[in-house]
Order: sequence, then C-alpha cells, then structure tokens
Amino acid sequence: MKPSSILSVATCLLLPFQIMGQEPDNSHEQWKTQCGTPTGQERFPIESYEELPQFVKPDENDWKHVKGTCLSWGQTDVRYAKTAVPMSRTSRLQGISGWRGEKVAAQAVVWTKTGAGALRYEISDFKGPHGQVIPADRFETGFVRYVMTDGLNSDGGGCGHRPDHTVYDSTMVADCIDPYLKEVSLDEMNTQAIWLSCRIPEDITPGTYKGRLTVMDGERTIGSLQMNIRADEHVLPAPSQWHFHLDLWQNPFAVARYYQVPVWSREHLEAMRPLMERLAAAGQKVITASIMHKPWNGQTHDWFESMVTWIKKLDGSWEFKYDVFDRWVEFMMSCGIDKEINCYSMVPWALTFRYYDQATDSMQSIETAPGEPEYEEMWTNMLKSFASHLKGKGWFDICTIAMDERPMEVMRKTIAVIRKADPDFKISLAGTYHPEIEDQLYDYCITINENFPEEVLERRRQEGKISTLYTCCSEGYPNTFTFSPLAEATWIGLYMAAKNVDGYLRWAYNSWPLEPLLDSRFRTWAGGDTYLVYPGNRTSMRFEKLIEGIQTYEKIRILLNEYRENGDTEKSRKLEEMLSSFRIQDLQNAPASAAVGRANAFLKTL
Repeated sequence: MKPSSILSVATCLLLPFQIMGQEPDNSHEQWKTQCGTPTGQERFPIESYEELPQFVKPDENDWKHVKGTCLSWGQTDVRYAKTAVPMSRTSRLQGISGWRGEKVAAQAVVWTKTGAGALRYEISDFKGPHGQVIPADRFETGFVRYVMTDGLNSDGGGCGHRPDHTVYDSTMVADCIDPYLKEVSLDEMNTQAIWLSCRIPEDITPGTYKGRLTVMDGERTIGSLQMNIRADEHVLPAPSQWHFHLDLWQNPFAVARYYQVPVWSREHLEAMRPLMERLAAAGQKVITASIMHKPWNGQTHDWFESMVTWIKKLDGSWEFKYDVFDRWVEFMMSCGIDKEINCYSMVPWALTFRYYDQATDSMQSIETAPGEPEYEEMWTNMLKSFASHLKGKGWFDICTIAMDERPMEVMRKTIAVIRKADPDFKISLAGTYHPEIEDQLYDYCITINENFPEEVLERRRQEGKISTLYTCCSEGYPNTFTFSPLAEATWIGLYMAAKNVDGYLRWAYNSWPLEPLLDSRFRTWAGGDTYLVYPGNRTSMRFEKLIEGIQTYEKIRILLNEYRENGDTEKSRKLEEMLSSFRIQDLQNAPASAAVGRANAFLKTL
C-alpha cells in the first residue's frame, strides 16, 4: 500500500465527524438541536451550559399557599416539574438503608414563591457507631437539570421516523444530574431538586450513620435536612463481581464528535475514560466492537466505523489490520470492562461491506448476503484472520461474533460460515427467540416480552451460556426514555430476577443526539432512547434507577443462594412468590413504583 493510501484509510477511521458532514455553523443564533430548536449558546458544552427555555409557565393559583422558600426530602422515583409545587407536606428526616457496598440515593427538593438568587448546598460527614464515618466526599451530588423530551413511544410502537415534524413536542423533564453546577438562581414560583448518592463502604460497622444536607441562598441558610443511612449486615460485592450480565452498547464515535477530538487519539480516550469507568461501576460486562463499516446502517447520529481495516490486495487476497480494535479493547479493559467482547456484525442492516482496494487506491463496497459465494469467501478469510489475532492476544475465549434482530434462516447461513472459519468461535444474537438455533448461541438476548423455556434456561446455565432480555424502541413500558416513569428502570432489574435470566441489554449507553444536554429527542425513536448518560460524565436519574434495580437483582440472587444452602425453604418460597408478581401487563394500569416499593419493603423483612 502506498503511504498516501495508508493516510486515506486512516483518515476515514480517525475523523468520522468530518466525514459525516457534521461540521456546523458555529453562530449562537443559528446553532440548533437535532430537532431544530435554537440553543442560543456555544455548541457541544462540557462543564457549563444553559437549559432550553421552560414552556410551561407557573400557575399562580397553585402557588398561592406557598410562603417564601421551602425545603424537603423528595422521592427518587419522581421527576419534579420546574414550575409546579412539588408537594403539600415537607419532610426534614430521610431514612434509607442498604447493604454495605450498595449504592443508595436520595433527592431533596427546593421550591420558592419569591425566587432565590444563589441556591447552593453542602453535605456533612455521616457519623455512625464507634466513631466511624462515611465522609462527605464519598457522596456524588448534583443539581437535577431539565432536558427536552417527547411522548413518541409512551404506548409502544415508536420505532422508525416520526410521522411529521409536529410530533416534536416541547416537554422539559428532570433527568441530568449535574456535578459542575455549584450554584443556581430560581425564578419566582420555581422548583429545583438536588440528587445525592453514596456507595456504602463495604468495611464499615453495620448500623445507622447520621448526617445533613444544608441548603443556602447565598449566605442565608434556607434549611437543613437530616438523613439516616442504615448499613445492613449483608455485603454487596463490588460491581465487577456481580453476576448480572449488563450489556449497554457503547458508542466511542459519539464522544469523538461531541468533544471535537480525533477518534482514537489520546484526547479521545481521556474524554471517554470517566464515562466508561462509570459504566464499569454499574456492573457492565461487555465491550461493544464494530468490525465492519456501519453495522447498523448509520442509524445513530454518529455512525459506527469499522475498528478493523479491511484491505483487498492487488492479487485479490484479503488482509486485515487490528490496531484500532486492539486499542479500543485494551482501553475498555483498563476501565474495568473485560468479561466479553461482542463484535458487530456479519449481517449488518444494509448488506454492504466496505474495504480499501489496492488495485484502485480507493474505498470500495461489496453488496452480498449470507448464502452467496462472495459473502462466504470474504467472511471466511476475515474470521480465520480474526481468530488467529484474538488467540494471539488471549481474547478468543471472551470474544463473540455478534448479530442483532436478524431472521432465523439468515442466522443459520451465517453460523455455517462462522463454524467453517473456526468451529470454536462464540456467537451472540440479540433478537427474537428461535429454538432452532438456540443451542448455537453462546450469548442470546431476546425481547423482554418473550420467554426462554425454563428447561432451556437451566441447560444454558449449566453449559456456561448467557441468556438475557432487552428493551428498545418497541416497548412503551417498561423502558428508560426521558419521559418513562423512573421506577421502570428499577423494575427492569427485578423483572430479570423474576424471569431467572442472567441480565439485561440495551442498545445505547451513549449514542448521543446532536445536543444531548439540551434535547433528548431524535429523528427516530422516543426521547432518551439513544443514551443513558450525558457529556461531561454526568449521570442521569434513569441510569441511577437502573443501577438500583441491578443491585436488587444481585441481593435477591445472594439471598436465594443463602436460603437454599441453609435449607430455608420458607424464605425461599416467599421470595420467589414476591418475584412472581412482576408482570409486564400490570404496568398498563399500575405504576412500576408500587411494585418496586412492595418488593423493597419485603426485602427489608428478610
């Protein structure tokens, strides 16, 4: 390959935000979100930004009985509206409990009739038995911020392009938790929430730890809220030891575009590290790798480029380079995610395969499909090379050739090619349940409305295989959209325990739309469908509630194992009976918070 050719291939891999035509007009007046809403500020903010305007104005009748500025503990299941009175009664004492090692959270709420010019807060150390302390710096805190959303998929069926532009509504909802914002001003008749969470130290003495959250307006103290955290006897292992198989697909290309850095550069990896370490701390098991160009046909704002360089040589033979793939995998492992590498996709949504052609010194594409000779020849060569490379790196046993939502007959033809290249390759599929090919799939994720037969689940577990469920744009509930009830994210973890599966998959951890801090809507799918965390390593209420459900799954697993080992059939029976009450159809008429509340109350009695 000529030096100029090497550079042209590298450019395609390193600067996707330039290739994709995403260089925008930088003027404040003209810069808009993906839905056409003007932002009035610099594009791609990191630390400081202004939310889009609130369209719902306060109702003076609702605020007439409010006096001055009020402060109370709230509920972590509630998104408090900016311009509404959040509650009629205040609570100054909050009692929460958790296992040692568990992450617990609380939400405080401030609302004012007269306004507040410089709202800020402080959290104290939490003092417990025998002089032990949970220090204040153990807490992750932030003002809760508002993002634009919609209701496109509130009843399900919100996949594909919107019917017309009028479907873009203008609802602002609380979601992003912002640690950068140290002080806010509140207009008259406005509400502001504060989120705080803490992973209870594993090695502290069980008991109650007491502390305070103090809220000020400038130098004036508005009030102080007391919190008691009870650390249980039980210990929840570190997230890396959780059995829950969490698979949230990562999008490194979105980070490169948003931070405006060359992809795979040192600056790119530095920007991604906090986000991926946060994902590891949620118990993530899987590295998402793209081994061909646009495995999902560019469905996200930032499409996936190939992490493998495909080269067709002058003599017609194939050569493959893995420098980018290796850098990505090694980086993710350094962040603590190292149990599985899922490589997408031998069957992309558009059956077009891009490669560099030495004969023409240009990028070319092949249109071919499973079952065709050209497809088999190309992929057999690639997979043999890939298997050799993975074995050399020591990654072969944790790597899968991954597909999603592909028809059974297509999967059969694809599996045949994989087995011909190397019969020991692991295969994964996220899609509909196909009993005909189930035994060929190491990691099988089916839709949340389907079921694995119990005997199949048990056999797969005995064989060391992974069986999970997923949600996407198809499910109005349960889900993790920016308008979804927050408890649904927690409910998902409990439902995974009820269905006795190994975990949960969702297709987008950080496939950000154009301006994710401002507007969670997208040209396709419901608001928030494409991401769970925000730029600047900001978490969300949705993501924190999802972690809560995963932790509950782990606690249930530990308790059931404990009861079975001890022969406590009565407690085991009661716990399984509680889980049997989790049914998707019930969410149509009853909020997820009710079922989650009952489950948590029951677990505290054990």
